[in-house]
Amino acid sequence: MDILLNETEVRVLGCLIEKEFSTPEYYPLSLNALVNACNQKSNRDPVVSYSEETVLQALAGLRHKQLVFQSNAARVAKYEETFLSAHSFIGSEASVLCELMLRGAQTPGELRSRTERLHDFKSPEEFQEALTKLESYGYAARLERQPGRKESRYMHLLCGKMAVEEKAAAVGPGLSVPAGDRIAAVEEKIESMQQELQELKQAFLDFKRQFE
Repeated sequence: MDILLNETEVRVLGCLIEKEFSTPEYYPLSLNALVNACNQKSNRDPVVSYSEETVLQALAGLRHKQLVFQSNAARVAKYEETFLSAHSFIGSEASVLCELMLRGAQTPGELRSRTERLHDFKSPEEFQEALTKLESYGYAARLERQPGRKESRYMHLLCGKMAVEEKAAAVGPGLSVPAGDRIAAVEEKIESMQQELQELKQAFLDFKRQFE
């Protein structure tokens, strides 16, 4: 793999991939919609608060690496990723990598349950094949299993192997990602619905501006 991104570029690119899969009717994204996607509280770890300037800087870096395309056909500029087609990803692989980009290190169990919103895996074997291929292509790596955990975690390598090692060391042996309970799942669903509503409003405003 010959790609090296910073964390902001990973978040922006991951959001573009996510929305391409989850809400294709509102894709490509305007700058405002992309900022909202980066800063949404559901399906994100860590939660961030990027400004438009921060997202624009990340977009500039991604465009320089030829991973994002900007369309100026409408009155509002729209952005779409070119990363997946350029590197010949299929849907299963792209969805798994996307979740790693948006949530960081995760176990296969966590990854599969969270990736189902982006891709309909026909079997556990299909999911495992996608994860194995990402590892063999150099886009993901398996971290050492932490004490007290049954499964090892996987993490993307888009920021380089050194970044993976630093994050793995920062977690420490006594810490783990807590499993979400039923209430947390409901809250996450509500936040996701609120984000989709915000995207609908923005899409309507973008459409309305074309006739002003």
